[in-house]
Amino acid sequence: MSDGSSTKKKMALHWKILIGLVLGVVVGLAINLMWTDAVWASMGVDEVETFLSDSQIVRSESVSEGGPNVKADAGASAARFMRDANSFVGDLFMRGLRFIAVPIVLFSLIVGVSSLKDMSKLGRIGGKTIGIYLVTTALAITIGLLLANIIGPGNGFPDELRESLEASGAGEASAKIEGAESRPSPWDVALNIVPANPFTSLAETEMLQVVFAAVVIGVGLTFLPREKAEPVIKVCDAMTDVVIMIVHGVLAIAPYAVFALIVGVLADLGFDVLLNLIKYVLTTVAGLALMIFVVYPIVLRIFTPVRYGRFFKAISPAQLLAFSSSSSGATLPVTMECCEQRLGLSEEVTSFVVPIGATINMDGTALYQGVAAVFIAQMYGMDLTIGQQLQIVLTATLASIGTAAVPGVGIVMLVIVLQSVGIPLQGIAVILGVDRILDMCRTACNVTGDCMVATVVAAGENAIESEPATPAESGDRNG
Repeated sequence: MSDGSSTKKKMALHWKILIGLVLGVVVGLAINLMWTDAVWASMGVDEVETFLSDSQIVRSESVSEGGPNVKADAGASAARFMRDANSFVGDLFMRGLRFIAVPIVLFSLIVGVSSLKDMSKLGRIGGKTIGIYLVTTALAITIGLLLANIIGPGNGFPDELRESLEASGAGEASAKIEGAESRPSPWDVALNIVPANPFTSLAETEMLQVVFAAVVIGVGLTFLPREKAEPVIKVCDAMTDVVIMIVHGVLAIAPYAVFALIVGVLADLGFDVLLNLIKYVLTTVAGLALMIFVVYPIVLRIFTPVRYGRFFKAISPAQLLAFSSSSSGATLPVTMECCEQRLGLSEEVTSFVVPIGATINMDGTALYQGVAAVFIAQMYGMDLTIGQQLQIVLTATLASIGTAAVPGVGIVMLVIVLQSVGIPLQGIAVILGVDRILDMCRTACNVTGDCMVATVVAAGENAIESEPATPAESGDRNG
């Protein structure tokens, strides 16, 4: 092999993912703007949604009367095939991430806890983790409330537009409200941390229960004689290495999957709704940007030795995947890999702090709820008192605990927040049209917050390498 080829520098993973994201935005917007109902009609398709979900061609009367149109049939079938193939790539990638989410948490946390010589350290790490998460969540809601009160995105919102958006989103809003009403009580949330059947917890990806089980097993191993505990620890350590290698394999298709996910979102996005709610959207995005690029760097500067550039470069793959997938739970394996392998945090801190954060730390979602609550109140001419806004801070903070880290969960949490201060729930129907794009943004903020808290906790435990032991990009390991 020549020197030139051996020293050839490969493109970093985060650049590959970013290219996939940008191309996905371009293609998705092009499809959205150019692939109109008229184009479908020219191919003999009147009922687009029915056609895309059915194996049969749904032909328009005009085309049917004109006789068979082979080109139209072929074009429509090709369009459906491309859509299905695009969805397949995105769904396959998401399944791959979910496949490894539970094993990497279970095995790495067992190894991390069993290696602790002082059990008080576990309590100290846990206390810091939960405390910082709750503080940053409350801070995020407060920032959202302040921005919404200053900018006033709902002031002067046209009644006709509000009624139109309410009508178009009424069905989906009703389903979200019903889902919120079935939410368990705080006592049930606390009780559900303890699994009745650990195998069920693993199968259903109940992450807090998995963390609890792993901690209990790890603590139990510390009380066994070393010669008995050592084989179990070695197996878990080996399984952790296996899962990390699988993570690297899954990341190999990340740029293509990000492209597929973004195309799917933007191709279906209603830009007329986005333009009507642009002030609300920009207020929310401004708040999220403030958290990511101002609040988190300040916290890192005060409490850790980690430079901003190193932090953001290390976690950028997790941020981009979180943005694309809208799921901090699905992104969890990549987030852990970024924190441990790229940022240099210890395994015991990463395996404990990050999975808990994926479940209870939702800074971006909390900020969004603050903006959304004030926006809906302003839209209906309500003036929220200081007491009501403090109630929003408290309710949203508590509602974030134990909420599943899946796409769209922010709307369910918003129902609880609105009910707590008497804001009309039908206002949810108005903002549903832009929730998907905001969900992507707030998930990226959530994951950034998880990494920031893990870094702060690791710094407090002197568990950060001055430079990561393996600074090479994860994607480079895959070739």
